[in-house]
Amino acid sequence: MIGFYDYTMVLTYLSLLSATTGIVVSLSGGGHPYLGCYFLLMCGLCDAFDGKVARTKKDRTRMQQNFGIQIDSLSDLVAFGVLPACIGAALIRVSPVLGVLFRGGDFKPAMALKLTLHAVLVLYVLAAMIRLAYFNVTELERQETEGGVRKYYVGLPVTSASLIFPFVLLLQYALPADITMVYIGVVVLTGFLFLFKFRVRKPGLRGLLLMVAVGAVEFALLLAWKYILRH
Repeated sequence: MIGFYDYTMVLTYLSLLSATTGIVVSLSGGGHPYLGCYFLLMCGLCDAFDGKVARTKKDRTRMQQNFGIQIDSLSDLVAFGVLPACIGAALIRVSPVLGVLFRGGDFKPAMALKLTLHAVLVLYVLAAMIRLAYFNVTELERQETEGGVRKYYVGLPVTSASLIFPFVLLLQYALPADITMVYIGVVVLTGFLFLFKFRVRKPGLRGLLLMVAVGAVEFALLLAWKYILRH
């Protein structure tokens, strides 16, 4: 069998499986964006530690290291690019405001709006892909000249989507209005920040644990709102 299957790859594979499940769940039936967000948070949890787990294996070959870089980015594209877009598509589908507009409004403007919203989601995935490809190229070059672990990222890391978009869905707590258009606006801003050239310091262990704690709080609040507070 081609590929590598040691323990250093497990979290990346689990992240991809979680992302794929989230996509299917988000788009099934009438659309389940909040269920998709649970899987997005799980992807973020896996990604938070996959690099640290991989670096515990000291005898990795160059091919194993390069394979790890590639599958990590491929998995991230699905988890933090495609899955948030599918959550957005599910929100559009279940939106009460947009639903009334699409069903009862003038056909051409309603169709134009629907196509525009979906185009934004598609372009977000494109931005995530470009960001990840750029990271791969610069990381391979950096390892040839510097070695070790990088200290800074260029552009907003795509993995930040795992905390950004669940937070947006949590805004439904505070806002009586439909938050679908807010989500789309954040998609535009996040996609732009993926490509904007600025430096972001890579978090250490303490920073990772803080992000995991934030994700756990978001998960608990989404669960409480979906299954407890709404009933």
